[in-house]
Amino acid sequence: MSETISACITAGNEEKSIRRCLESVRWADEIVVVDSFSRDRTPEICREYTDLVYQHRWLGYIGQKNLIKGLASCPWILFIDADEEVSPALRDEILHEFSSGACRGQVGYEFPRMVWFLGRWITHGDWYPDIKLRLFRKDKGRCEGVEPHDRILITGPIRRLNGPLFHYTYDSISDQILTLDNFSSISADYKIAAGHRFRLIDLLFRPLLRFLRGYVARRGFQDGIPGLIIAASTAHGVFVKYAKLWELSQARARGGSETAGPSPNGPAAP
Repeated sequence: MSETISACITAGNEEKSIRRCLESVRWADEIVVVDSFSRDRTPEICREYTDLVYQHRWLGYIGQKNLIKGLASCPWILFIDADEEVSPALRDEILHEFSSGACRGQVGYEFPRMVWFLGRWITHGDWYPDIKLRLFRKDKGRCEGVEPHDRILITGPIRRLNGPLFHYTYDSISDQILTLDNFSSISADYKIAAGHRFRLIDLLFRPLLRFLRGYVARRGFQDGIPGLIIAASTAHGVFVKYAKLWELSQARARGGSETAGPSPNGPAAP
């Protein structure tokens, strides 16, 4: 079987960034896109690069990736989100692995993800190196995890590459706060559905520990003011998650609604 790669992109309302993503994977043997019914030009732009553009309702970060995996025809899968970009260094490493035949001894590849935020690349703290396993043999891996955080479960040897996957995650601090609010709702909803109990100790200490881990232990302070903003906002997101879990626990005790906020619709809500 030839060692070919399907670049699999999940997208929704991403016309500002999708072209950058698509350009970075033009070297792949196949590009597959699943769009969650964008209301902008995302599907139109994608069709400039591939005929394999599908539209499907949002199934969550995990469900959407398993869906697109089934639509790909190559034996290797490369997952990439619309706000990400395969760096030239990572592209060259991948091509070398496949042209040399080294990939035949592996079932997956992982590599660091580097975030562009507030005018600089973030190279410390909780956001870096943020190792991601995104390139794997289709028959050896599956996307699982806990919403909204997906991960690839795989059996077999994995090699780490050095080139980064670029991530243009937030346009501004306001954009970051909105995302943290959405993610905290998804996480709280999952926890209450899974039977997790609210504990005051989690609300009191987990945010502080998250701040200290990102800003001190992982040297987020070396990224200057952006590093401080990341550590503080991430800690705030943890606090809000457990606050929402308390809110849901109270609602359950009263027999009321059990949702921490608006329904998570992913990148694009129909």
